[in-house]
Amino acid sequence: MDVFNSAASRLDVRELSLQHFVRADLLVAAENEGGLTHAIQRDTVEALVSLSRNVDAVLLTCSTLGPAADVADEAASVPVLRVDAALAREATRLGGKVVALCAVQTSIKATRQVFNDAAARAGADVSVELVAGAWDYFKAGNIDGYLTLIAKAALAVRQASECTVALAQASMAKAADQLPRDLRPLTSPATGLLAAVRAATNGQATRCT
Repeated sequence: MDVFNSAASRLDVRELSLQHFVRADLLVAAENEGGLTHAIQRDTVEALVSLSRNVDAVLLTCSTLGPAADVADEAASVPVLRVDAALAREATRLGGKVVALCAVQTSIKATRQVFNDAAARAGADVSVELVAGAWDYFKAGNIDGYLTLIAKAALAVRQASECTVALAQASMAKAADQLPRDLRPLTSPATGLLAAVRAATNGQATRCT
């Protein structure tokens, strides 16, 4: 939540109100099942549609559950977006080589899908890589270790080849701050939030969930 509050404070948007809803059980279920199942996607869609009734836009911040946003968007009366879709568009817009880093195994399939879709439109070459061991740090509550490992992985990718690096999960975003400005990877909170604001209902104070 902090990364989105921080991103919101940097956006030049008047009357932006954020509401945060956490459904950790859905990610835990996906991890237990080895990925996003039809049942978990259904439960996620139901949660997103329910949240959409009192806001101007809904932003799904979990990459593993990302595909549910596309389904919910068709059923909801306001835009429902996945946070990594805007990141994928930004990372691939200039073409070239793009490396998307993931921290958790269950997010790889959904990340590959959204980045490949964006790459096809922009003519970019995308690869998706797992930062091995990162999620173990996260689940153990060692956030410093989690972010440091991700920062090292992002730096190694940049040093190995000329490419655009994107941190696919919102929880990875603060790792970018550990690197020099010219080597920082792209992150999703600011780009995703801005996309939600732009998609929100016109003429109203913007309330994003």
